[in-house]
Amino acid sequence: MKIRTSSKSGFTLVEIMIVVAIIGLLAAIAIPNFVRARTQSQKNACINNLRQIDGAVQTWALENKQAPNATPAFTDISSYLKNATICPMGGIAFSDSYLLNGVTNKPTCQKDPVNHVLPVDTSS
Repeated sequence: MKIRTSSKSGFTLVEIMIVVAIIGLLAAIAIPNFVRARTQSQKNACINNLRQIDGAVQTWALENKQAPNATPAFTDISSYLKNATICPMGGIAFSDSYLLNGVTNKPTCQKDPVNHVLPVDTSS
């Protein structure tokens, strides 16, 4: 006589629920940190773009002997910019990303003018 034993193995419903709960907990921790890191990196990229634009404006004014109250157009400073400069928060072109405020004033970001700001000069 043969005794038949069933050797079915698998996970129980409780084990699967515990695994899903752990994955959900890890996702709840990771997603806000990912969003925060992405926002911070966009802010840093925009501020670096503003630095490049300000440098281009200053170089343009120096080379063309412009007055301190002169305001350049993008076509004036585009040759001084190495790459296309658009705001990483959703800019499509320079015109909808940044605003040139003249030689003595710093350029500003049109997408987030409160948080994307160049720091104040300390060399006064």
